[in-house]
Amino acid sequence: MAQSFGVIGLAVMGENLALNVERNGFPVAVYNRSRDKTDLFMAKRAQGKNVQATYSLEEFVTALERPRRILVMVKAGGPVDAVINQLKPLLDEGDMIIDGGNSLYNDTERRVEELESTGLRFIGMGVSGGEEGALNGPSLMPGGTRAAYDSIAPIVQKIAAQVDDGPCVTYIGPGGSGHYVKMVHNGIEYGDMQLIAEAYDLMKNVLGLGHEQLHDVFAEWNLTDELNSFLIEITTDIFTNLDEETGTPLVELILDAAGQKGTGRWTVMSALEMGVAIPTITAAVNARIMSSIKAERVAAAKELNGPPDRFEGDVKATINKIRDALYCSKICSYAQGMALIDKASQTYNYGVDLGETARIWKGGCIIRARFLNKIKQAYDENSSLANLLLAPEFKQTILDRQSAWREVIAMAAQLGIPVPAFSASLDYFDSYRRDRLPQNLTQAQRDYFGAHTYDRVDKEGAFHTEWTKAPAHV
Repeated sequence: MAQSFGVIGLAVMGENLALNVERNGFPVAVYNRSRDKTDLFMAKRAQGKNVQATYSLEEFVTALERPRRILVMVKAGGPVDAVINQLKPLLDEGDMIIDGGNSLYNDTERRVEELESTGLRFIGMGVSGGEEGALNGPSLMPGGTRAAYDSIAPIVQKIAAQVDDGPCVTYIGPGGSGHYVKMVHNGIEYGDMQLIAEAYDLMKNVLGLGHEQLHDVFAEWNLTDELNSFLIEITTDIFTNLDEETGTPLVELILDAAGQKGTGRWTVMSALEMGVAIPTITAAVNARIMSSIKAERVAAAKELNGPPDRFEGDVKATINKIRDALYCSKICSYAQGMALIDKASQTYNYGVDLGETARIWKGGCIIRARFLNKIKQAYDENSSLANLLLAPEFKQTILDRQSAWREVIAMAAQLGIPVPAFSASLDYFDSYRRDRLPQNLTQAQRDYFGAHTYDRVDKEGAFHTEWTKAPAHV
């Protein structure tokens, strides 16, 4: 009997998604370029399950019922194209390829166009949740034709994480929309992680909290509607892990150089191309880049001194202010991400439902958080909301807590502790709330040296001035 679903690529995510699909009632055929990997998977994890191993693409394709539904879980870029090109001669009209990796949305746009024109179907599907989510229920962000999505809906709706208002999957939109939304999800994830790191830095190196106290603070924060999230939860756990050899908190033995796979950088590049300000996410990407020049920073630390001041104040009260700063900054980070998705949706005619996007992030994915309920509610109440900062609850939250937010950033500057994402978030808020910014001077400069013209606040049209030089002072 033919299998219902196929998975190509048996790294951790591919293996776990295959097992998830099989567990939910859909027999699976699997293929991996390395035969040893397939054999190991069948012996260790798929034994006794309705999973059929295949050892060539021809055998793999033959094992699947028609129309075939094939999930490709290989490295983004050239490897995806290579697999597609190997599959195309073997497939029939109506068969579908689903790219579940972190592909760049432009590549997905191209693949949808190329394959749909030949009678094949293609879905670019963002998958978030890591290996645990892949196995037990991820957040899925599929983009492509509506007909293509409808044909896989019975499967993806079952394998996705399940929350109070449905499975964490929805039809995102046409073309590369699914991978675009996943890219921005990862950009928001960068922002979240950097903001949490800055809160940790302040509490450890300014307030002097030890790992047990840090655990207690994050555990308490994770009980709140505002900060309850997967990332806060795992941060809480991290502080309980001690190195077996030394008894030192393991996190303190980890080299302070964070890696990145590119989705955060892609988010920043797309925002620049679109003309959307995402300073919190940009600051998070820059912070990882700065962390990577470890040897250079070690050398600079011997040459460049910071301020001699030390913290003198109420520790408990300051922890609460840091919590407020974290939440206000988090609101700004999500506001930026949603603004970017909205602009891309308009530019590429994706038709993304921002409230539904927030809903499918409530479970399975890395940024899953109770806070997303509030974002969904904000868009449900006003689907044309220009910015999350204008949603009544978020607006009031920041207005009530901005004093604490500013105090934390001022304290960090006074003590020489970098808080780039906290600061970028406040700058975003202050820039967005001001009805006049100093770029009138910038535009005057551009007209002075390049005759770029300018608009006036009191007249219509474009203007240029032959700027006169100021007399020299004696």
